[in-house]
Amino acid sequence: MSRVQFENRAGVRLIGNLEMSTRDKPRASAVFAHCFTCGRDIRAAREITARLADAGFAVLRFDFTGLGESEGDFADTHFSSNLDDLEDAASWLAKELAPPQLLVGHSLGGAACLAVTERIDSVRAVATIGAPSTPDNVIRHFDDRVDEIMQEGSAEVELAGRRFRIRRDFIEDARNHDLGERLRQLGRSLLVMHSPVDRVVSIDHAQRIFSAAKHPRSFISLDDADHLLSDPADAHWAAAIIAAWAARFVNGNQDG
Repeated sequence: MSRVQFENRAGVRLIGNLEMSTRDKPRASAVFAHCFTCGRDIRAAREITARLADAGFAVLRFDFTGLGESEGDFADTHFSSNLDDLEDAASWLAKELAPPQLLVGHSLGGAACLAVTERIDSVRAVATIGAPSTPDNVIRHFDDRVDEIMQEGSAEVELAGRRFRIRRDFIEDARNHDLGERLRQLGRSLLVMHSPVDRVVSIDHAQRIFSAAKHPRSFISLDDADHLLSDPADAHWAAAIIAAWAARFVNGNQDG
């Protein structure tokens, strides 16, 4: 694993890790997108990318703007800026190693992968884990402050024990994205993974994503896993499924 950095289109320095197997030449490259307000070092991100590397993939996981070690102010970000960060990460990976053929996204990162795929020609397969079917699902985590945010322009909210400033344009931007049409036009292989007992993003979202997409598409139940895949065994199993599934759709051993 190597620590990497690159600039996004706004000139903000983003920090990531490139996970690669030391045994063989990578069969393909991939980008992993973490969950809302999380970071690249959350356990699920570390476990899944490490297992994908063991399976022969070179995987870039990075912190979105304003999170983890990446520069920038989280308050200045929104779903659209996440898509830009993802596209810029894919461009960096294409220059340094090989264009990514696989996108893997966890929670809102999964929704971001679905939305950005149309902008990355090299992508052949997309896997989502506990993803919402619409980005504005995250607003429910601070429903009690939405009126204040819309009236005052911004407010601080508490998410997972940390405080973040959310601005009006974050809410407006999240409400402005229609994943349904993007899913119908996805044109890539899709794997939807979701736990039926997910208490953060209901499994109903997985049903909507799966129903909107066209074949080839697959659904895997994560059984009794929680939203963050806190049990390493759940993350390992998810990674094994993704690796085996994606191997059917990528071109192996690409040169950069």
